[in-house]
Amino acid sequence: MSDTPGDGKLELKQASKEVKESENVAEKYSAMTVSKNSEITMGELSVSSAAFSAVPIHKPVKKQIQFVEDKQEFSRFPTKAGRRSLSRSISQSSTDSYSSAASYTDSSDDETSPRDKTQLNSKGTSDFCVKNIKQAEFGRREIEIAEQDMSALISLRKRAQGEKPLAGAKIVGCTHITAQTAVLIETLVALGAQCRWTACNIYSTQNEVAAALSEIGVAVFAWKGESEDDFWWCIDKCVNMEGWQPNMILDDGGDLTHWVYKKYPNVFKKIRGIVEESVTGVHRLYQLSKAGKLCVPAMNVNDSVTKQKFDNLYCCRESILDGLKRTTDVMFGGKQVVVCGYGEVGKGCTAALKAMGSIVYVTEIDPICALQIGFRLGFFSGLLGNKNVVTRDQLDRMKNGSIVCNMGHSNTEIDVASLRTPELTWERVRSQVDHVIWPDGKRVILLAEGRLLNLSCSTVPTFVLSITATTQALALIELYNAPEGRYKQDVYLLPKKMDEYVASLHLPTFDAHLTELSDEQAKYLGLNKNGPFKPNYYRYNHPSKIPLNDTQISDLCTIYLQWIPTATTYMFSLVQSS
Repeated sequence: MSDTPGDGKLELKQASKEVKESENVAEKYSAMTVSKNSEITMGELSVSSAAFSAVPIHKPVKKQIQFVEDKQEFSRFPTKAGRRSLSRSISQSSTDSYSSAASYTDSSDDETSPRDKTQLNSKGTSDFCVKNIKQAEFGRREIEIAEQDMSALISLRKRAQGEKPLAGAKIVGCTHITAQTAVLIETLVALGAQCRWTACNIYSTQNEVAAALSEIGVAVFAWKGESEDDFWWCIDKCVNMEGWQPNMILDDGGDLTHWVYKKYPNVFKKIRGIVEESVTGVHRLYQLSKAGKLCVPAMNVNDSVTKQKFDNLYCCRESILDGLKRTTDVMFGGKQVVVCGYGEVGKGCTAALKAMGSIVYVTEIDPICALQIGFRLGFFSGLLGNKNVVTRDQLDRMKNGSIVCNMGHSNTEIDVASLRTPELTWERVRSQVDHVIWPDGKRVILLAEGRLLNLSCSTVPTFVLSITATTQALALIELYNAPEGRYKQDVYLLPKKMDEYVASLHLPTFDAHLTELSDEQAKYLGLNKNGPFKPNYYRYNHPSKIPLNDTQISDLCTIYLQWIPTATTYMFSLVQSS
């Protein structure tokens, strides 16, 4: 934002001009322009790309207990007659008597690394590396289930696939590989793109979904339980393909962008656009931009309203309980819980835990977020992009049986490195669940080795991911089709027009119909009847996180006061204004 009133008005006028100039394209693909803004909202838990591999200590199992044999019998690929009962896969991290990773996706050759296998799909191609290509049938059923709750993305696919707006686009992606992401990838392919994909998290890949994508010709390099070396090898295999060079990047966490920037600088310079959806990745992009090293335009999807208010809030509100239940079978009632940070992710987690009867303490460093909490503050502190939010000293002081988990992208917010010392013993309980044992016998339960809890240990609500995936697809279309000169070598925010279009695509799910402004009302408010209905700097219930000068604050108050007399025209809105 500008530091002077005059600059602020000029920037707002420029933003309005950019929206008008792209009106025709906007009608086609839901707003094909963005207003430049280098500010980002900092309130969520986020982490860097650092990762560690646990070395669990397994206790010997007595021979008379036939758990291993039973598990192998259960894990064998089902016969044709038995597949109907398993058409809905058990999650890789679902809780089981033997291991939370027990499901039909496991097989007797699990100890063999996919890198050491030679696999072919039904078309005879081998340009992929997944756990087991034979799981493709189950993965296809997973994708079909996800499609049922991603009607907006499917609608976008049907509207645009005739024109092939991504024809010629060569997209390399690094995201969680789940059934929901598969719907996005297949949408990009239907719109004309060629895709190569890898995972942004070593624990979140659904092996059967990766197999299903590989079966249809998408080059996927990912499997659940990769090592640190596997992780970077998979990224490199996606980028370094003879005769194929990416021109678009879709990233989640910034690892892919970082790898291309560092190892393939010539390829990076030819990228036409980067779309980033995570707090961590966006933070890295702004650092590159500030240092003058970002040589391609990038879109910050994370700070779009639909991503913040729906994916970050509602997705985490539901999935945190799922992840904790599957891994620990814990009863929440009466438990004392500390939530570090009160951004959208923190708000969702807090609401879910409080509703289950937990005694919740929330910590913050931002006085405005702290004012919203309404709970007592504990002894931890949280900050976007921070590290060691939970330190070794605090872990030492925790009670026996405490559960420690992270809702951030990686594992730097919890000081996991400090737990890998000779005096502490790691004991694997089940997949993604470890006991860290102190010399006095105290045990702390660490989930997913400090990585993202929900996608590592459970699944997430499909509908909210549809919102984010639709936004990502539109952002890729915009950057790929933008005329030369529209975007500089910088990071751009999405306009309200695009956010509103994504929201409107999802309204039919609720059988909702928006009330339309009359001409008189639109004139009174100074708005276009078709939107956007809010200025680009308006952040819904978080306008205070964007630094505004006195003139901009006055304009914001004026807009809000003008809205009140006609509030009855907004009887239903997917996004409630505060």
